[in-house]
Amino acid sequence: MADENAVRQRCDWPVGSDELLRYHDQEWGRPTTDANRLFEKICLEGFQSGLSWLTILRKRDRFREVFEQFDIERVAAFGHRDVRRLLGDTGIIRHRGKIEATINNAQRAIELIEAEGPLVDWIWSWAVPSEPPTASIPSKTPRSAALARELKGRGWKFFGPTTAYAFMQSEGLTNDHGAECFARAECEHERSVFLAGRELRQVE
Repeated sequence: MADENAVRQRCDWPVGSDELLRYHDQEWGRPTTDANRLFEKICLEGFQSGLSWLTILRKRDRFREVFEQFDIERVAAFGHRDVRRLLGDTGIIRHRGKIEATINNAQRAIELIEAEGPLVDWIWSWAVPSEPPTASIPSKTPRSAALARELKGRGWKFFGPTTAYAFMQSEGLTNDHGAECFARAECEHERSVFLAGRELRQVE
């Protein structure tokens, strides 16, 4: 496995840690069919704002533990006592705004599901059509801005255009693996399964 990892061509960002390498190879850009896992990605991208992704990865197990595996209905039921508990937990990012936003967004996710149907299906209507790799990767796009604007209008918090784009990359709504990266073709295949038969939103 070590020899295989040494010769594989990858994107240039997963360097310096085994955690980033595993995340790039096994998760980044790969769709999830589970609404709670998708919600987890949204929440953790919000917690990452202003920090390194490696910090989040190293705290992810504790995040999952204290946020009930990011079960949407359980997190939506959190109250003031839970906020105080979370603010005292050194294993996560102790940011009141982000903690309260996670609880709020779980409540808003339930409303969205009731209004629009399965969360995974609704989120994937925002996917980027398959396209060739680009030389440079943006920090946000008109589509991520539109997604952030839509969710803000529905009452979501801590989910701006840049966070939305980072989420889109992690979930596979866009494939930003480089042209020479071994994972690009794998992720594109997984995306094609999700995209099959879906009508994607038109964004001005």
